[in-house]
Amino acid sequence: MTLKYAYFPGCVAQGACRELYLSTRALSQALGIELIELKKAACCGSGTFKEDSQFLEDTVNARNIALAESLNLPLLTHCSTCQGVIGRVDERLKKAEQNDPEYLDRVNGLLKQEGCSPYKGSTSVTHLLWALVGDVGLETLQAKVTRKLSGLKCAAFYGCYLLRAQEQLPYDDPYDPRSMENVFHAVGATPVFYRGRTQCCGWPLSSYATTQSFKMAGGNIQEAIAAGADCLVTPCPLCHLNLDSRQPEVERVMGEKLGLPVLHLPQLVALALGVSPKELGLDRHIVSTRPVLEKLGF
Repeated sequence: MTLKYAYFPGCVAQGACRELYLSTRALSQALGIELIELKKAACCGSGTFKEDSQFLEDTVNARNIALAESLNLPLLTHCSTCQGVIGRVDERLKKAEQNDPEYLDRVNGLLKQEGCSPYKGSTSVTHLLWALVGDVGLETLQAKVTRKLSGLKCAAFYGCYLLRAQEQLPYDDPYDPRSMENVFHAVGATPVFYRGRTQCCGWPLSSYATTQSFKMAGGNIQEAIAAGADCLVTPCPLCHLNLDSRQPEVERVMGEKLGLPVLHLPQLVALALGVSPKELGLDRHIVSTRPVLEKLGF
């Protein structure tokens, strides 16, 4: 049976991290997953809408979820921030259906006013990581590996939203997760454990406390390097921006060269399934991924 999802790519993967969009498509094809892109979806707000209005965040994302519901499919995203925001809204609105139906009526009233389908609470919101672990399954994933990533030491960088934005977290412990490390094992790589893997990358601070943001990112990178990592792997494009795209700026703040490659989760997995580095956009990164590819024999 073919796995099928309503695909919410989010904003960053269609702009600054286009390689995430490319690699998610390549990975889904390699796994036989069908993605129906929600082209009419709106930005989730990345946690900023609620600073002005919780109702705004809930209404915008109720519409996003309703688009998936209209296809009778679970909503899938490859962005931890989108997962955290949309998943949290889904939890809140499902509770409102039971405990505060008037609030849900307000949300759906605005959607109806704009000609949108109502939120019904009939589907789920899932991250690509959860889909790999729970829907595809680690044994199936391992069986599809054609190029074991033997010898590659990978340090997971989960980010905040994937682990702690929702009350219910599938397949993992929010303070001591293992799902990414289990994926690393499945594709033949070696997990590296370090304190920073569950910490914030600093991105939310970057627009108003840039130095502090870069110190947070730099500290996490330093810890991963000290633990022996060949690369960081993240399920969040916003984390990727602070850890990869801004790593040269981070280095200036930290006063030292870091040079640690940062891969998107689907890039790593798709490499093991035989997809070419070029197709995965591994030449688009600010920090060169060449050391990773050379270690794997490319």
